[in-house]
Amino acid sequence: MNRSNYFNYIEEKLNILSYRIKSRGKINLLDLNIYSETFFAELMNHLLGYELKNINVIKQNTEGIDLVDDKNKVIVQVSATSTKQKIENSLAKKIFEDYTGFKFKFIAISGDADKLRAQTFANPYKVTFSPLSDIYDIKSLLNIVLTMQISAQRRLYEFLKDELGSPVDIVKVDSNLASIINILSQEDLSGISDSPEINSFEILRKIEFNDLLTVQPTIDDYKIYYTRLEEKYREFDRQGANKSLSVLAAIRKQYVKLLGKNIEPYEMFFSIIDNLIEVIMDSKNYVEIPYEELEMCASILVVDAFIRCKIFKNPEGYNHVATWQYTSWIEYIL
Repeated sequence: MNRSNYFNYIEEKLNILSYRIKSRGKINLLDLNIYSETFFAELMNHLLGYELKNINVIKQNTEGIDLVDDKNKVIVQVSATSTKQKIENSLAKKIFEDYTGFKFKFIAISGDADKLRAQTFANPYKVTFSPLSDIYDIKSLLNIVLTMQISAQRRLYEFLKDELGSPVDIVKVDSNLASIINILSQEDLSGISDSPEINSFEILRKIEFNDLLTVQPTIDDYKIYYTRLEEKYREFDRQGANKSLSVLAAIRKQYVKLLGKNIEPYEMFFSIIDNLIEVIMDSKNYVEIPYEELEMCASILVVDAFIRCKIFKNPEGYNHVATWQYTSWIEYIL
């Protein structure tokens, strides 16, 4: 389920980018082409473990190559023009004298490269280059995505969401959170006992205590919604439904299920988010929203539960970091 969701999002974003580059190029708008050099450097780093950098940032207007990885000895041309002539023009540049022993790769960012892989190319500087394996297009990059571990797919998903995702619509977030809270509060929580108290603590110390430094950027991204979510919980609790405790217990249930599994802490954290998404999507009350928005709301809820001591261990002797909003809510509940 989650692998499919990640792939669908990645596939959609890469194909939209490719289409836009192609259509804008027809009217000579090349701003996306320039942006794409750095974007595809990061993308290839995620996909193949390279350490590519945009050479035009280091040395402007370098002909023949756009990206370089000195550690893995790889040079890359990123182009919206996917023709034999384009590749041979690149291979004929004198700059290849400076990169003896490097492998050359070509990324066609707005066209199909199947026919190119079957061709032979003039290679005057004898650079290491195999058309069959060293020419990429969006389709071949997506084939790599299909074989990635789900944790790697998630990291790629987060990268694409940062680079190509839509701006956050706070009104929509509020609406989605309200809907998701309604769904989760109706979960069957039999067999899970939980105390009603809500604690605050030093977030960073808890992150370190649970060996979750890998997850810290995610926690930092979503902890800013703490107050907004608190307001939502308070609004529902005024209606007497006590949805806050139900939602927190539903999240804790996912955490408890994972405790017996031999997985890394960061994998457990993201698995809680993924499992929560499945619970929401499987609910008969679920009204479909874009996956990106659903994942964001689930992340907000899980980060909030982490802050409120509902998942993962708390360091001994932690200090409260209660804000006046938090204190006032505790007083409201009591």
